[in-house]
Amino acid sequence: MSPKEAMKELIMGKCYKIFYFKRPGRSCGIVILGAVSLMSCRDKREPGRVYMPDMAYSRAYEAYAPNSLKQKGINYINYPVDGTIRRGDLFSYTLPNDSNGYKMSAEVKDPLPPLDSVGLHEAQRLFNIYCAICHGPNMDAQGPMAGKVGAIANLKLPQYVKEPEGQMFHVATYGKNNMGSYASQLDKKQRWMVIQYIKSVQAGSAITAAAGDTTSAKATTPTSPKDSMTAKK
Repeated sequence: MSPKEAMKELIMGKCYKIFYFKRPGRSCGIVILGAVSLMSCRDKREPGRVYMPDMAYSRAYEAYAPNSLKQKGINYINYPVDGTIRRGDLFSYTLPNDSNGYKMSAEVKDPLPPLDSVGLHEAQRLFNIYCAICHGPNMDAQGPMAGKVGAIANLKLPQYVKEPEGQMFHVATYGKNNMGSYASQLDKKQRWMVIQYIKSVQAGSAITAAAGDTTSAKATTPTSPKDSMTAKK
């Protein structure tokens, strides 16, 4: 018998004698309080007993990830019912990941309304997290990983400025060339938000470039002799 168990037997024996051979009173209460105090002085490194551990430590499963719940008799549907979508979610993107799907994606239109300043700010944040590492924060293919990955698209070039938004969404969903899919990092709404942000920056760059071309054209246009005579007068 360990010293702790011997102390417990001694205390309980004393309490038994006090309770049955004397009138229960303050002495028995003191003995019980001392027993509880001694029993509570245990190793703090041990977790102790947990009431209803299934409630405190629930079994966590990744959404839509394979699991063995069905074999254990637990009724859990880990995939959405066919033909249904989550409340508030966008319709599924059904074009295939092939050359025909890429061509057809040019006809896909952005289902989101134009983003306000708050939405554009959130889209910029998502772009800086997931896209700027290669494309650069200025979309000029000067991101930190551009040199290591190689062949990064400069989104300010004319071919990308003219690229339909649906094809951009297709590439963000499935990936293309050195760019992988971002469907697992960004949901459908977030992908469309990022594309709206890219198009807004591209539109601003196009306006700036057009204004610069107009200024250059005016500066390089030769003046006629008639205009020179008018200027002298």
